[in-house]
Amino acid sequence: MPSRDTEPKTPWGLVLALWGAGLGAAAQYGKFSAIFDQLPAVYPEAGAALGLIVSVVGLLGIFLGVAAGVMVARIRYRRALLWALWIGAALSLFQALLPPLPWMLASRALEGLSHLAIVVATPTLIAQICAPKDRGLALTLWGTFFGVAFTVLAWAGLPLVAWQGIPALLAAHGLYMAAFALLLAHRLKALEIDTDAPALSLGKVLRDHVEIYSSPYISAPAIGWLFYTFCFVSILTVLPAYIAPEVRAFVMGAMPLVSIASSMTLGVFLLRFVPAINVILIGFAGSVLAMIALWLAPGAPAACLALAATMGLIQGASFAAVPQLNRTADTQARANGALAQTGNIGNTLGTPIMAITAGSLGYAGLPILAGLAFLLGGAAHLVLARKRQQA
Repeated sequence: MPSRDTEPKTPWGLVLALWGAGLGAAAQYGKFSAIFDQLPAVYPEAGAALGLIVSVVGLLGIFLGVAAGVMVARIRYRRALLWALWIGAALSLFQALLPPLPWMLASRALEGLSHLAIVVATPTLIAQICAPKDRGLALTLWGTFFGVAFTVLAWAGLPLVAWQGIPALLAAHGLYMAAFALLLAHRLKALEIDTDAPALSLGKVLRDHVEIYSSPYISAPAIGWLFYTFCFVSILTVLPAYIAPEVRAFVMGAMPLVSIASSMTLGVFLLRFVPAINVILIGFAGSVLAMIALWLAPGAPAACLALAATMGLIQGASFAAVPQLNRTADTQARANGALAQTGNIGNTLGTPIMAITAGSLGYAGLPILAGLAFLLGGAAHLVLARKRQQA
């Protein structure tokens, strides 16, 4: 029996460095979302095409999420992550020049590839370097990267723009990505976790889609993630109009923070005693109850914060479920690629569908649609769990 001294130890410094790289990936989305209202002054003739500056990154993820899992496994995780960071740094510095709109859109499309490689390679690396007992905590931490990055952009990025302009924010992001590329090039140098991966082809990618989404192990985190992401951004976008003006700013600023706090405290505690899928189911059930409360008391601050807390459980546990259900680096990369794909589908479809529903049915459309999505997410996990038992 191994002693405490011989048990594998988690390199928490490296985990934090990888999480820091994830913050840079989230900022690839958030940097233009945060300044979207200022972009018409930069591109006054863009019109509706201006929205592509934000969305083209996510649109690529819809089509290339699974392919990214295969590509990252073939390129090797360390190499893929470092190249993605360097490419992301170069593109952000190029964007700081505020090039003509076609060139800006082209750079954003390439940035989508960089983003995909980071969000597939990094959680796979984290799962591989952690001691089994620490994976839940480490991957729950990873699951906060979007919320933390958007908060940092709001608190530090917007003041920087107000002080030095949009180019300063884009240049700062480029330098941040370069700094983590240098740091991780050193820290990951001796890491040997890569396995052989088959050659990439269109037929291979199509077969992988079938294999991933027919597997109740590889697909489960991604299927639940689809319903979570369908709700998360859309609720934060549509809900504010129904919250009392005097508390609106506080509630909307607190919701992402409450979600992160719930994930890192209650979520981590639960993951030490129950499987990640069960934590996700608790999160979905709690979110359904919170939507019922919001249906009965429209815009109630307590119900909004309770919703954020229950969604935080889904957020962290979904990433923790990947290594619990998939033991090899290859299947974990595929599962993370599927997470990227369904996450982009949910983010892309959620807001317009939620806005149309609320416009047609009034406020009641929001809790009905979101509550139904949470219910379907929980039901999907129960069906997949049943399939795993049968297998």
